[in-house]
Amino acid sequence: MTSRPWTLHPDRALPAEPAQRSIARELYQATAALPIVSMHGHIDAGAIARNDSFGDPAELFIIPDHYLVRMLVSQGFSNSDLGVRPRDPAAPFETDHRLIWRRFAENWKLYRGTPTRYWMEHELVEIFGITEEPSAATADVIYDELTEALAKPEFRIRGLFDRFNIEVLSTTDAPDADLADHAALAAEGWGERVVPTFRPDAVFYPDRAGWRAAVDRLSARSGVDVGDYAGFLEAVQQRRFAFVAAGARATDHGHLTANTTPLDRAEAERIFAAALNGPVDAASGEAFAGNMLFESARMTVDDGLVMQLHPGVLRDHAASVHETYGPDNGFDIPVAVEYARALQPLLNAFGHDPRFRIILFTIDETVYSRELAPIAGAYPAVKLGAPWWFLDSPGGMARFRELVTETAGFYNTSGFVDDTRAFASIPARHDLSRRIDAGYLSKLVAEHRLTLDEATETAVDLAYHLPLASYARR
Repeated sequence: MTSRPWTLHPDRALPAEPAQRSIARELYQATAALPIVSMHGHIDAGAIARNDSFGDPAELFIIPDHYLVRMLVSQGFSNSDLGVRPRDPAAPFETDHRLIWRRFAENWKLYRGTPTRYWMEHELVEIFGITEEPSAATADVIYDELTEALAKPEFRIRGLFDRFNIEVLSTTDAPDADLADHAALAAEGWGERVVPTFRPDAVFYPDRAGWRAAVDRLSARSGVDVGDYAGFLEAVQQRRFAFVAAGARATDHGHLTANTTPLDRAEAERIFAAALNGPVDAASGEAFAGNMLFESARMTVDDGLVMQLHPGVLRDHAASVHETYGPDNGFDIPVAVEYARALQPLLNAFGHDPRFRIILFTIDETVYSRELAPIAGAYPAVKLGAPWWFLDSPGGMARFRELVTETAGFYNTSGFVDDTRAFASIPARHDLSRRIDAGYLSKLVAEHRLTLDEATETAVDLAYHLPLASYARR
């Protein structure tokens, strides 16, 4: 007996209740084909400039996807087993990509109920036409089918960029980035499609390893002598203007807390001078970083970049994994965040200034209704970012709408961001967001709290118009 080909249900992630599902289906259809506005992510601009191919399935789906990797690590695999290259060039790691794919396929059931399962299903079926679910028995067949597809010109990154209907994609870039890849893309007419984002975290925390080297690179790239705090501020502002000239629309700040307390000038100068001469303690580092968020807001008033703040992640929780594999591999773990008092200095100074814009993200959903929605519902400079990291899941997205909308409404939110390094997952992530929003709106229609026309307009705005407006150049 031949099994039926693997297909995806057209109503996946829509409400189970029949009346709501019917409405949600209509709302989803209004957004399904809209262009993707991807304003927060980590795709390499160089890969797009070179029009790279993805090599093989392990290189595309597994090695760059920290969601997927950490699940397998939680079940006893090491990062090396999954092809993640250690810092030590002499250290062994798995280079047999077919074996890496087998390890994933044999453990497909681990992803049941997770957003990774949804994304992978979408990618494999909708993009690559795979007709069998991953398993130990199908691993090699799927690997060969994917490898054959990835060798075709239309599956290089620019071909997929067009196929995914990406209107604009924002990368995330260090303050000393030369932006040469963005310049090359702009010369080819891609300047409005792929834009940089200024991410200065490495130079804002003087207590962290590598800070002095990052400051030296900032000085070299900007051409500004960073021998004191004044020179440091000048160099940061100079690089921000360079990013604006390269098409940037936003800055991005991944701090541990939301502290935005400005320091007395003499204290900021003291901490900076001390850091140039040796390590400073964590309290000084946090105080300086909070001061630099305030300074970043001031600079935003001048250069027009949108400020993105997403605190509350304890980075590289596993010290040994971080030491072995480097940043972004040591497991990020959410922590509680306080926003109302922490943001008060910044918002008192800039929250009603029409030249200032800030988008707040969180992975501490306990603050949605208590702090973030009331802040966004009051300050014209503030929008709430989409559920992010651990909350970009069906349940996380649904809870966000339930907890935020009654206070902040829909139009004080910024629309969805995918925040991914896994390029092929971008359309899957946006598709899931559109389905969850359709489900939430269908409930309002079913309860006669919105008309169908209002819900349709809102769904389209959430998927497309709001992210464009939230990140528009000033």
